[in-house]
Amino acid sequence: MQMTVKDAAQALKVADKTIYRWIQGAGLPAYRVAGQYRINRAMLFEWASGKRLNFSSNLAAEDPPADAALPTAADALRAGGIHRGLRGATVEDVLREVSRIAAIPENIDRDLLFHTMLARENLQSTGVGDGVAIPHVRNPAVLEVSSPLAMLCSLAEPIEFHALDGKRVDRLFVLLTPTVRIHLHLLSRISFALREPAFKAVLRAMPGDEAIYGAFAAATADPS
Repeated sequence: MQMTVKDAAQALKVADKTIYRWIQGAGLPAYRVAGQYRINRAMLFEWASGKRLNFSSNLAAEDPPADAALPTAADALRAGGIHRGLRGATVEDVLREVSRIAAIPENIDRDLLFHTMLARENLQSTGVGDGVAIPHVRNPAVLEVSSPLAMLCSLAEPIEFHALDGKRVDRLFVLLTPTVRIHLHLLSRISFALREPAFKAVLRAMPGDEAIYGAFAAATADPS
């Protein structure tokens, strides 16, 4: 979905002039159509999450039909699993290892997964701060994943990820989804979890898998 400057300003609860300033000087992705800026909804959400900006819940996903439930982040993490001690000295090394171990269907080319995640990193780092990155592909439809999965990976050594806060990264949430809508929904839940002090402590400690799953489920539960 394409948004106007006014749409983006309303979603991020800022003035229109602030959006223009961010486009011109802070890397907010936008392009011109007939002299007017247009902003991709998914890219705006990713940019806002990376900057740790507050946003309207409507930015994360469109309202689903009454009979259509969105997948939970907790289920996506159980599908993707927890992986410890990944080795690699560079972003490329780590993403290649992620592509090798990802629980994806046999029909998905792991080399394609690696290159699409790397292409996304080359556009803008997915390092969101505090030693965490959320690698993913720019367009979920490319991989034809039938159901969402989120992998939590700890790295053997922190690596340079060009994160916004300049800190090296040693924790990854790798997100693979079948649609942009599901991607935005799960990304919003992960982003909220990463702001919760209790879950951040668990993420640093990396206790047993069930303890992590439980803490993640609590931190990503949709508000009722």
